[in-house]
Amino acid sequence: MAALLEIDGLTVDFATEDGVVHAVRGVSLNVNAGQMLGVVGESGSGKSVTMLTVMGLTRGPGTTIGGTAKFDGRDLLTMPGDELRRIRGNEIAMIFQDPLSSLHPFYKVGAQLIEAIQAHRNVRKGEARERSIELLRMVGIPDPAGRVDSYPHEFSGGMRQRAMIAMALANDPKVLIADEPTTALDVTVQAQILDLIARLQRELNMAVVLITHDLGVVAEHTHHIAVMYAGEAIEEAPTDVMFDSPSHPYTWGLLQSIPRLDRSRDEPLIPIPGLPPSLISPPGGCGFHPRCPYVRERHRRVHPELEPVPDHPEHRVACLLDEPTRRRLWEELKRGEVPEAARQKVGLKDSA
Repeated sequence: MAALLEIDGLTVDFATEDGVVHAVRGVSLNVNAGQMLGVVGESGSGKSVTMLTVMGLTRGPGTTIGGTAKFDGRDLLTMPGDELRRIRGNEIAMIFQDPLSSLHPFYKVGAQLIEAIQAHRNVRKGEARERSIELLRMVGIPDPAGRVDSYPHEFSGGMRQRAMIAMALANDPKVLIADEPTTALDVTVQAQILDLIARLQRELNMAVVLITHDLGVVAEHTHHIAVMYAGEAIEEAPTDVMFDSPSHPYTWGLLQSIPRLDRSRDEPLIPIPGLPPSLISPPGGCGFHPRCPYVRERHRRVHPELEPVPDHPEHRVACLLDEPTRRRLWEELKRGEVPEAARQKVGLKDSA
């Protein structure tokens, strides 16, 4: 399946008063036509900055961008602003985290949809209005012909998010980027929004990038998952492989912090110790080593690269532990061992 969007070696640095923030550090990802990619990681891991940079929304004084992001063979990172604006919102669209701040409070929802359509299509206002009603109907807004004249504050949180999805779909994009689309929504509405995005992805054959901090959110709908940490992609795999046999200690930590139905309600979750590093002065060697319970001395000096996992060519991981050790550690953790006990069982008795 052809990659619509190919991100290769992307770096993004922001100059601040405290120093240069290395927000994205050599990220390479492929977004395939007709599939949904989940990008997962803690806040500050570089997920949103990666995709905002692809959209051209981090350009400006004090920002240094490297690498490439090719869409249909064209590099979005070096593309002139006018040409990028013709693609953004038309062929590549984005749903932002907070629909209340993304929608203008002084303009009716329909007026904003009409503007999004007319920005890229030479159609009359009446035609654009009919298209707006059709889009609201497509995303499940009740009485779309009436609600097209409502203001954003007259919509519930879930309806505002549906309106943002409608705006993103206004011009039939090839790639849809959804940045934490279920933030601040209750669990029931979260499920509805995710089901809606998945249904539209299938029906319209779009490539979708779903950005989230929650592995549980991407479990059901995505085809492929990339895990980010400290501005880097540290593991990527098909979704079923990621949940069945993850290979990076950080991914293990994310999975162990999710409540599970097959375990006692009284069983405590196992959080990842420590805090993410400062991206002004990221750690040398493996970026995860200050928090990794399996760290050894060379992990502090040698930087791991994404490499294929044996027997799984689509599964890549950036970890200096050898594959047999990683496999044994994950099996121990699945059986309920705490990280320290698992470490001792496979012979990682010290950090030497």
